[in-house]
Amino acid sequence: MAGKNEMGKPKSKSALVCGYPVSIFFIVVNEFCERFSYYGMRAVLVLYFKYFLRWDDDFATTIYHTFVALCYLTPILGAIVADSWLGKFKTIVYLSIVYALGQVVLAVSAIHDITDTNKDGTPDNMTFHVALSMVGLLLIAVGTGGIKPCVAAFGGDQFEDHQEKQRSTFFSIFYLSINAGSLLSTVITPILRAQECGIHSQQKCYPLAFGVPAALMVVALIVFIVGSGMYSKTAPQGNIMLKVCKCIGFAISNRFRHRHPAYPKREHWMDWAEEKYDKLLIAQVKMVVKVLFLYIPLPMFWALFDQQGSRWTLQATIMNGDFGILVIQPDQMQTVNPILILVLVPVVDNVLYPLISKCKLNFTPLKRMTVGMFLAALAFVAAGLVQIQIDQTLPTFPVSTVSQAKFLNMLNKSLDIRAGSQSLKLDAFTANDEYLTFDESFSLELGPSPIYPISLSDGSRNTLVILQDGPLPRPLVFDDIKAKPEQGANAIRFFNGLGSALNITVGNLDFKSTSASNMSNYVAVPQGNAEFLINNNTGGQCVYNQQLGFGSSYTLIIPPTFTFGPNCAQDIRQVNDIRPNSVHMAWQIPQYFLITAGEVVFSVTGLEFSYSQAPSNMKSVLQAGWLLTVAVGNIIVLIVAEAATLEDQWAEYILFASLLVGVCFSFAIMAYFYTYIDPTKIEAQFRELEPKDKQKKMDEKDSVERFNEEKSSDSSLDEKGDFTQTRM
Repeated sequence: MAGKNEMGKPKSKSALVCGYPVSIFFIVVNEFCERFSYYGMRAVLVLYFKYFLRWDDDFATTIYHTFVALCYLTPILGAIVADSWLGKFKTIVYLSIVYALGQVVLAVSAIHDITDTNKDGTPDNMTFHVALSMVGLLLIAVGTGGIKPCVAAFGGDQFEDHQEKQRSTFFSIFYLSINAGSLLSTVITPILRAQECGIHSQQKCYPLAFGVPAALMVVALIVFIVGSGMYSKTAPQGNIMLKVCKCIGFAISNRFRHRHPAYPKREHWMDWAEEKYDKLLIAQVKMVVKVLFLYIPLPMFWALFDQQGSRWTLQATIMNGDFGILVIQPDQMQTVNPILILVLVPVVDNVLYPLISKCKLNFTPLKRMTVGMFLAALAFVAAGLVQIQIDQTLPTFPVSTVSQAKFLNMLNKSLDIRAGSQSLKLDAFTANDEYLTFDESFSLELGPSPIYPISLSDGSRNTLVILQDGPLPRPLVFDDIKAKPEQGANAIRFFNGLGSALNITVGNLDFKSTSASNMSNYVAVPQGNAEFLINNNTGGQCVYNQQLGFGSSYTLIIPPTFTFGPNCAQDIRQVNDIRPNSVHMAWQIPQYFLITAGEVVFSVTGLEFSYSQAPSNMKSVLQAGWLLTVAVGNIIVLIVAEAATLEDQWAEYILFASLLVGVCFSFAIMAYFYTYIDPTKIEAQFRELEPKDKQKKMDEKDSVERFNEEKSSDSSLDEKGDFTQTRM
C-alpha cells in the first residue's frame, strides 16, 4: 500500500537524478549549512563568554556546558513533536525558524556599540548583552536539538523500499556534510572573530563570527523550504518513545500495587506489564532496557570529550600559536578533531580492526568502547601534563595580602638599591628581571640619598622608576598589569625619559601623548612584527620594530640620551614584565589525537552496538538515550566546574581522567556479564507465539464470559424460586 504524506495524501515521488531523488540534495545542503552554523557559533562561544561578557573561566565553562547539555536534551522533544503531531517536515521548518532567530539574537548581543555610550570600546550595560545572549542560546538549543532527530530520518524517508543501496550512500554523504560543515566552520569563524570591527571603536569582531553562522542558518532554512514540493512527507504515526515509557511506567506501577508477598514473583520486572501490553512489545522493551542499563557509565566519556570546546580552548589561549607559515587562533585548534576523524575512521575500520581479527582476538564492541574510554582518560592526562608545563612559564601574580615591585633605573649611571631587606644593583636604563614581593611597607634606599618610605597596595604590581631630581634621585610609582594580556595580545607601554612630550603609534593603535618623565597607557598589540612610530612636537621621527609573540608585556624605555635619527631605534631599551607564551599549541595535538581515537572506537562502535542490540522499531529510543548520555556528561562538567575547589587546572584534568578510569572499570565489569542477543530472532519467536497467545487470551475470555453467563443464569433461577415461594 502506498504511504501517506503529512496531509494524509499519497506520497509523491521526487524526480530521480542518477538513481537518487532530487529532494535529498536540498537536505544535504541544508545539513551542511546547519552544521556550519552550529559548530561555527560554538567554536568561539567560550571566548565570547570570557572576553566579551567578562566571565571567569569556571563560569564561562559552566554556561558553555549548560548550553551543550540543552542541545542534547531537546532532541527528545523534537522527536515526540515530529512523530506525534507535526510530522518531520513541519517540525524542521518551524524549529529552523526558531534556530535562525536565536543565531540572529546572539549576533546582535555581541555588538558592543549598542550600549557603548562613552565610546570606549566596552559595553556600559552588560546586563543587556548577557540577557540577549541567553535568549539567543536558548532559542538555538531548542532549534538545533529539535531538528537533530528529524533531518536524517526525513532524508531516509525520500527513498523507496527497493533503494537500500542509494539510501546507504545518502547517509554516508549526509554525515560527510556534517563533518565538512564542522571542519570549515571551526577554521573560518575564529578567523572572523580575530578581525576588528565597530562603529566607535575597533574590537574583536564577535558580531561577524556569530553573524556568518546566522546567515548560513537562514540559507539552510531557505534551501530546505525551496525543495518542499519534491519531498516525500510521511504522516505522524505516533512516537514509540512515549509507548515505551508508558509500558515501563505501567510495569513499575503494577509491580508496586502487587508488592505484597502473597503475589507470585515474575521472571522479569517488565513482565508486570502483561496485563495491558502484548508480550512482543514487552520483549522489545526488555531488550532496550538492557542496553540502556549499559548507558549508565557513558556520560563520563562525554564529560571529557566536550571539554575540547571549553577547557582545552581556554588552555590554548595561553599558548604559542605561531606555526611559522600560519598563526593558529586558540579556537581553531578544535579543527584537529574533525581532521583526525576523517583520517582515523577509515584507518581503524579498514586496517586496525581487520588486523586485530587476524590475530584471533575477540575485540567485541563493548571491549572497543572500554578502550575508547581509556584513551579519553589518557587524553586528559596528556592535557594535565601540558598544563603543568604552561604553569611553569606563567608569572606569579601577587595574592591579596602582598604586593610586588620592579625597579627601573633611569639614571645615566649604575645604582645600588636597597628595598627593605632586599638589595640589588642596576645598570643605567635597566630594570631587575623579576618582581620583588613585599608583605608590608618598606624603606627604599637609593645610594647616599635620603631614605624613602614606600607603601604599596596589597595585591598590586608596580614599577618604581628612579629619576634624577636635581642632585638626588627619587622614585615614581606606576601600576602594572596583574594578569596575562587577553586573547594572545601583548601589553606594551613606553616610558618617556626625554624632556618633551612624545606621540607614539603602532598601526592604527595610539598610545596618546606621553608627557616628559611619564609612563604611557598600555596598548594591546597583536602578535607579529610591531612597527612603532615615535614623533615629537618639532618634527623628529623614529621607527622602532619589535617582534612580538603571544601574551607578553613590555615596558619600552626612551632614555634621556635618546636622539632622533637613522639609528634612533638602538637607543630604545626594553624591559620584559611578562614573558610571552612559550609552550607551543602543537603540544595539544597528542591530547586531541587520543580523544579523537577514543571517539572513533567509542562513539561509532557504541551506536553500531546499540543498533545491533535494539528491536527494529525502537532504534530511535536508543538514539534518544545516546543523546541523553551526552547531555548528562555536560551536566557533570558544569557541576565539577562549580563544585571543585581545585586551584590548579592540571589537577582538574587529572581528576576527570581518574573519574573516567574508575567508570571505565565499572563499564568493563558490566560488559563482561553482558550477553549479546539477536533481536530479529527474538522478535520472530514472539511473533510466532503471538497468534497462540491471542487464541489463548480469546479462549480465556470466552471461558470467563461463559462462566459469568452461567453464574448469571443460576442467580436468575434462584431469584425465581424465591419469588415463587413468596407468592405461595
